[in-house]
Amino acid sequence: MFGYIVVHKPELKVREYEAYQAGYCGLCRSLKMRHGRRGQMTLSYDMTFLAFLLTGLYEPETEAGVKRCPAHPLQRRAYRRNRYYDYVADVNVILTYYKCLDDWQDEHKLSGLLYAGFLKSRMKRLKKLYGRKVAKTGKLLLELQKAEKECVSDIDKTAGFFGEIMAEWFTYREDEWTDTLRRMGFFFGKFIYLMDAYEDVEEDLEKGRYNPFAGLYKKESFEQDCRMILKMMMAETGRAFERLPILEDAELLRNILYAGVWTRYGQVRQRRKEMEEKA
Repeated sequence: MFGYIVVHKPELKVREYEAYQAGYCGLCRSLKMRHGRRGQMTLSYDMTFLAFLLTGLYEPETEAGVKRCPAHPLQRRAYRRNRYYDYVADVNVILTYYKCLDDWQDEHKLSGLLYAGFLKSRMKRLKKLYGRKVAKTGKLLLELQKAEKECVSDIDKTAGFFGEIMAEWFTYREDEWTDTLRRMGFFFGKFIYLMDAYEDVEEDLEKGRYNPFAGLYKKESFEQDCRMILKMMMAETGRAFERLPILEDAELLRNILYAGVWTRYGQVRQRRKEMEEKA
């Protein structure tokens, strides 16, 4: 969705990175099988994390193999997939659909409207499969849009709407781990929303768009304040994660949670620093 939830490759072992790539290819295959080429175009590293998380927690029977694909015709690629990869493929399409609608409503991006139109036929089936979750997602996004239009200054409130959305999709089923997964998804979603706001703050202010960090941007402590808030979100996400009995690919998941999520932050911070030096 946003490109924030990735691995920190320098700290990964070779076998861990190969496992990550196999999971990414598995999600791509699930998207192709369930939603065709249009669905496959929604593929992102962000949702690969959720597929690994649910697989590690529930330890399902997993298909693994090596095949060629159109994206890599000269090289056979390892993949892995199971019921949770199929679930995450569905979630990826749903969230992409709503993001495209949001891009159209907020910025009148024609590409967003067109791609939402491409995915609309898939959404009919997905609404039947995940009726309550889809309905709740739509309702929360409307509440978020309303809060943004009203320029609500409460960062927790606006970020909380997206947190609730991710909390809903982190829970595959109701069981003993539901509350922990919901808490993890809630803070994970808040981090994504706020990280996106941190990256776009200059552009949003220039174009008169809502940004939850607008009030902090003029302060000298802007960078420190943003980093503190983002660290709080990931600290709560990490605490919830550590309560889950995950053994398979646990270190890979920790790499993403404790290092990978800061990759884009570092890039944005460096770019902003260079712009300040030039100014």
